[in-house]
Amino acid sequence: MKRTTISELLKSPKTGEEVTVQGWVRTFRSNRFIALNDGSTINNLQCVVDFEKEDEQELKRITTGAALQVSGELVPSQGSGQSVEVLVKSFTVLGDAHPDEYPLQPKKHSLEFLREIAHLRFRTNTFGAITRVRHAMIFAIHQFFNDKGFYNIHTPIITGSDAEGAGEMFRVTTLDLENPPKTEDGRIDVKQDFFGKEANLTVSGQLEAELAALALGKVYTFGPTFRAENSNTTRHLAEFWMIEPEVAFADLHDNMDLAEEMLKYCVQYALDNCKEDLEFLSKRLQEEEKGKPEAERSMELIEKLKFVAENDFVRLTYTEAIDILRNSNPNKKGKFQYPIEGWGADLQSEHERYLVEKEFKKPVILTNYPAKIKAFYMRQDDQLPEARPGMTVDTTVSAMDILFPGIGEIVGGSQREERLDILKQKIKDFNIPEDHVWWYLDTRKFGTVPHAGFGLGFERLMLFVTGMTNIRDVIPFPRTPKNAEF
Repeated sequence: MKRTTISELLKSPKTGEEVTVQGWVRTFRSNRFIALNDGSTINNLQCVVDFEKEDEQELKRITTGAALQVSGELVPSQGSGQSVEVLVKSFTVLGDAHPDEYPLQPKKHSLEFLREIAHLRFRTNTFGAITRVRHAMIFAIHQFFNDKGFYNIHTPIITGSDAEGAGEMFRVTTLDLENPPKTEDGRIDVKQDFFGKEANLTVSGQLEAELAALALGKVYTFGPTFRAENSNTTRHLAEFWMIEPEVAFADLHDNMDLAEEMLKYCVQYALDNCKEDLEFLSKRLQEEEKGKPEAERSMELIEKLKFVAENDFVRLTYTEAIDILRNSNPNKKGKFQYPIEGWGADLQSEHERYLVEKEFKKPVILTNYPAKIKAFYMRQDDQLPEARPGMTVDTTVSAMDILFPGIGEIVGGSQREERLDILKQKIKDFNIPEDHVWWYLDTRKFGTVPHAGFGLGFERLMLFVTGMTNIRDVIPFPRTPKNAEF
């Protein structure tokens, strides 16, 4: 008989019919009740075995983690907790899981332990839910941009450019590391490497996306990016996924509108399509935080998502934000780890979260940052910001960051510098050799136009939507310093 998924059975249960299901055993109670899960839903299907009619040795093989095929009649459930169950007529053990060896026995496991067995953690309720939500968010992003007339492009993973100018890149080479070829002056001869030049894993597809936008109008990338930062934090990964739209004939305000609309669309999509998984993740978060004082607990997950989907984001300039932070109680009382002394400070996560969670209690879009703390490609503003008393200001750029509660920065973007002379000067100021980005400069020579774009860290979005607190738990196989397992 053809297999039916458990989610299909539970959506439109046709009691009285013969069904066949396949999945993995979560629990087996009283030698009678099998809780079976096939990954299609967070809900298990109860399968009831008449143990007096079954082979005792085969029943012993029904252990947590074992894979089964079950055939029987779908009937209304006699017990609480499920609407239907299967009266088992026959079952086959497809794969054994020895209880002394299988590490996911039915008890509570720490997230730290589950990271050590990431090849099996998909089988837990938490990571099954996260994976299904992750799929829904991937689909929502593609659907959002497709419906708005964007073209998806694949930008290179191996690149010779450093889009951020930060230098924190993974080197790609085929040279013999024990005996690399050298030039006459003793340097490594990169001309003998595979690409004939230095190559790295990309930190961003933005520069290449700009090239496509300046021909196709509206494009976006959705791909892996890499940062060789030695950051062992709950917010950083060495390998993560980025969504990067680029739009021709767009300015900073268009950019903010697009980013806000996209984030609200994704959050609403999760609410509309991931109800059971979000309810489970919400209960999980409440359980995790029940030992915290009331004031330190997170907003209930579904309530938080609805709040973001239904409310406009606050928009203010960096200069206004600095004024608020400088005069805030935490700053005056020395509670910030990084005190705000004046204009030009590079905002840290604690400052971003104060603005979102304490000052405005809404997502915040910060704009017009100091040029010195932003990337070379951001458009230089035509006017200096209006200084506050006692504050010295400098040149700003048409940049924007979107800050979310519990996360801090989730989106970073800008209007791009379309003026060739200013872009050349900025490249020089950032010590980037012109011959490394000659192709990028060409777009400012041949039909340049105002254009803008942003980058959304996909795993940051996943943290927000799932309520998880460690970024290593929202990507299947986290890559972090000293860790590249699986």
